[in-house]
Amino acid sequence: MRSKLLDNVVVVLDSPQNVVNIAGVVRAMKNMGLGRLRLVQPDEFDPWRIEGIAHRSEDVVASAEIHDTLFEAVRDCVYVLGTTARARTAHRNYCRPRDAALRIAARAADGRVALVFGREDRGLTNDALDRCDAVIVIPTDPDYSSMNLAQACLLIAYELFLAAEGEEPSLPEGKRATAPANREEIEGMLSALADGLERIEFFKARASDSVMRTFRTLLSRAEPDRQEAGLVRALGFEIGNYLDRLSGSGGAREEAGGDQAGTQ
Repeated sequence: MRSKLLDNVVVVLDSPQNVVNIAGVVRAMKNMGLGRLRLVQPDEFDPWRIEGIAHRSEDVVASAEIHDTLFEAVRDCVYVLGTTARARTAHRNYCRPRDAALRIAARAADGRVALVFGREDRGLTNDALDRCDAVIVIPTDPDYSSMNLAQACLLIAYELFLAAEGEEPSLPEGKRATAPANREEIEGMLSALADGLERIEFFKARASDSVMRTFRTLLSRAEPDRQEAGLVRALGFEIGNYLDRLSGSGGAREEAGGDQAGTQ
């Protein structure tokens, strides 16, 4: 779902040369929840080709506006941000993408905000930059400062997406993720692991207390959930069960509590 703040952001391409680059910008916009595109005198604009490159972008392409001048494209905007690969000699309000995203998110609450990108071969002219309230400079390796139009748009749009959300979206979790293991489950895991290592004489040339302290530190840093703690506990018990089967000593050792948390 697109943020209401992002609905107030307009991406403006000033005199773009290549329809492939326009399509790349459209794809970046779709990725990051932006839906308003305006173009100022594009050299070419072919909706069929753009939609073929940026799939499922019909809504952005269909609503795209074409203007004769940059002023017309931004005249209804309360805040205009330009972009440049490097700081010019002229004194301007320069900012980095992350700071710019926070500014855009704040101003978008008041009205429409424009994010302006220049022509691929030379960027925005000084006259165009004069019409901007601030200018975003993307830091790059000085030996290779040129950045593709769609790349620049995606980078800034990503920062804007996070700013509009207020926090970073949560990362996906595995289908079997469970609640964090409690203290009892952690101690049961370590006890079973220690028992299994003892059975294979892992401590024969090592101090058991020191080794288990290292494992305790390692596994605590991993912050295991209940399923993960159960799996490590099952590993410890299965070492003993395997040795018992090899020696023919009879039934398998039972896990504490009879819980098979790690093998569900």
